[in-house]
Order: sequence, then C-alpha cells, then structure tokens
Amino acid sequence: MFQKTSFTTLIVGVFVVYVLHTCWVMYGIVYTKPCENPKFENCINPYLAGKPRLQLSIYTALRPNADGGHTLIHEEEDFDVETKFERIVNVSLPKKTCKNGTLYAMVFLHQAGMSPWQDPRQVHLVSQLTTYMIPKPPEVSLISGEEATQVRLRLHRDSAVDRPVSHWRSRLTLNVVSEDFIFDRDFLPKRTYDTIHHTLINGQVYLPLLFVDELSNRVKDLMEINSTSTELPLTISYDTISLGKLRFWIHMQDAVYSLQQFGFTEKDADEIKGIFVETNLYFLALTFFVAAFHLLFDFLAFKHDISFWKQKKSMVGMSSKAVLWRCFSTIVIFMYLFDEQTSLLVLIPAGVGSMIEVWKVKKAFKIQVIWKGVKPTFIFGKSDESERRTVEYDTLAMKYLSYLLYPMCIGGAVYALVFLRYKSWFSWIINSLVNGMFSDTILKPA
Repeated sequence: MFQKTSFTTLIVGVFVVYVLHTCWVMYGIVYTKPCENPKFENCINPYLAGKPRLQLSIYTALRPNADGGHTLIHEEEDFDVETKFERIVNVSLPKKTCKNGTLYAMVFLHQAGMSPWQDPRQVHLVSQLTTYMIPKPPEVSLISGEEATQVRLRLHRDSAVDRPVSHWRSRLTLNVVSEDFIFDRDFLPKRTYDTIHHTLINGQVYLPLLFVDELSNRVKDLMEINSTSTELPLTISYDTISLGKLRFWIHMQDAVYSLQQFGFTEKDADEIKGIFVETNLYFLALTFFVAAFHLLFDFLAFKHDISFWKQKKSMVGMSSKAVLWRCFSTIVIFMYLFDEQTSLLVLIPAGVGSMIEVWKVKKAFKIQVIWKGVKPTFIFGKSDESERRTVEYDTLAMKYLSYLLYPMCIGGAVYALVFLRYKSWFSWIINSLVNGMFSDTILKPA
C-alpha cells in the first residue's frame, strides 16, 4: 500500500523540516509583538520616551557585588543614547588581579548629577574584565636557539606551564535599546521580562535596556596579566541596538555560555563568536542557508562514498597508493590541527575523517584483522592479474613523480628549519609534512 521511501529522500525531508523549523524559531526570537493601544493598562512604556538627562558611569571592583571597594574609571556626564562613541582608558590593576586574580566592570546608566549608588532609577550590569586561559607556548628558532634562554627562564618561573592564567579583556562593548518600543504585558518575551521586571516604575514604565556585548570579547584582544602589569588599556565602545538584535544577541550569548559549561574552552567559544560578530546579520542568514545545504551535500557525498567502498571488491583502475597517501595526509593534517590547538569544532570532524580514511585503506588492501586474545593478526588479501597491472602503472607514476616531489618537500623543510620559528621539533615535523600534503591534489586523480 505504501511505497518504500529511500534513505536519501528521508534525509532530504528531515533537512527541509529542520530549515523551516529554524526559520520559525529565528522569527520568534527577533520579533516582539508591540502593544497596540499605548493607554491600555497592559502596556509598558519606555522611560526614554520622556528624554531624561542621563549619565554613564563605569567602575571596577574585585567582586561582582562591589564588596571590598570600587574605583571609577570612566563617566559620560552628558550621555546621549543616540550618539555612539569609543573611548580608551587606562585601568589600574589591583595587586590581587595581578596575582592571577579577577576584576569586574560595573556599568551604571543613571540620572545625570546623581550618584548611581543613590539613584533609584539607575540600571546597571556587571561584566568580567578578566578570563582564564592557558597561555600560548612561545616559538623559538630550533637551529640558532635564539630566545631559548628567555623561554627556559619563563618556564622555570612558571613550572605549571599548563596552568590557566588570568588574561585582560581589552574591550568593553555597551549597547542601549534606543527605540521607544511599547511592550504588551501578555506577550512579553521571557528573557526580556527577566531584564525589565526589576526596573519597572509603578508597573507601567520600564527603565532603559542596557546590554553588555560579551560576544565582542575575542581571544585576539586578550592580554596576559602578570605580576608586573600595573595598568592596562580598556577600549569602551557604545552604540545603539534594536530590540530584535538585542534578543538575538542574548540568545547567542546564552548558547555560547552553555557550550562553555559543556567543556568548550575560551578558544572554542571564540570560533563561534567570530561567526556573529564579524558578519552582517543578513549575510549571516544567507550563510546559514548556504552552510545548511553544504552540510546536506556533504552528508550525501559521505553516504555515497561509504556505499561505494562497501561494494568495492576490486581495485582495478584505482591507485591503492593514492588511498594510502590520502590516509597518511589526513592523519598528518589532524595532528597539525591538534598541535595548533585548533577548536574542537574543526578537530573532531578531522579526526572522524581520519578514521574513515583508515577504513578505506583496510578495504583497498583487503586487510583482515584477526584477534588472538589481545594480539591482532593482519592478513592481506591476494590481488588478481588486473589489479597487479594497476599496481605496476601506479608504481611507475610514483617513481617519476618522486623526482620532483621529494626534493621540494626536503628543501621546504630545511628552509623552514633555518628561517622560521616553532614551538618544538614535533611542531616543525608536522608543519613540514603538512606543506608536503599539496601533492595530494596531484595524486587524487590517480
């Protein structure tokens, strides 16, 4: 009665449903239903509609609740919500922060001429100005040994080289929702409600929506803090933000925070931040659809590749050496990514790809693994006459190719050893092998 549905059709159907569901979720994130009648008692009006005189004050403190004292580092006395600005201030670091401690920024938006600690209509947020991260190992010249002495002194001074060290976040990005949006109490988004319900005036007026953009804190802007650091620069940036973008940004920050709770490091989270911070939102939406279709095509290609090799019984017309070389190349690239401490978002797929290439080698060389206790025994299958002829042609092609390939690889490795810097000999070997992997594009058609 029902026709049999192919696996590919099922996957495509699931993909379409996933894309449509994602579009609906994104629409729900950025769209907020306004209150149609401003005089209705369910409406919550903006405090900024009255054009109050405001002041922006920023303090630093060792604790997020300001226990133990606070220090004023910057203030904008005539703060205009519609005017964006960027200020660079030098922040003095307390001794506890210099000794691998933390420091917080307390951002207040309050009535002009009043102390933020006494203003009942102030809004404030707390942002951490420091984060912990393992410092990047230094690179030295492996031949001349230049700076080797300084590196040894540093490692001796800090015996726990893999210990996370406090780093300074050199950027503080602030936003305020400038549009006079009137909320409907019955359709108030939960995260927005969590933000404004503590700041309601008589239950009818909400104070300005202040936002600290944590996604703008990138690893490239971090500065390592040591015992000699007494003062560090802080770039304070301000701009307006729409309500839809604010909700989207809050959602993304929560997603990044959840990933960090699951074990993602600061560097892993930075890869995700870069997608949103450095890309226009409309272009980001286009990128999502392109990436989604790319993922679908990748999966279908992966499925076809696995099916092809599962049904492959003979290597006639195919180069087994090319399969072995591709396996070797994939493993080397995986080791290179591991040595460079690449994000898990890239490292894990590379590792899976390496395992697939190892499986292909097993199929190409007809290898059977027989376990005798804990000791494996490898049995290689026999090749027929056509396969032996293919191997002869393959060997001849590799012979002529090696005349050009090997001198280039050796020459490049020697040049890198003399003129470039590396963290270790292992790093130099892996980088030299990766540079030789360009030959993979030549061998692929074989």
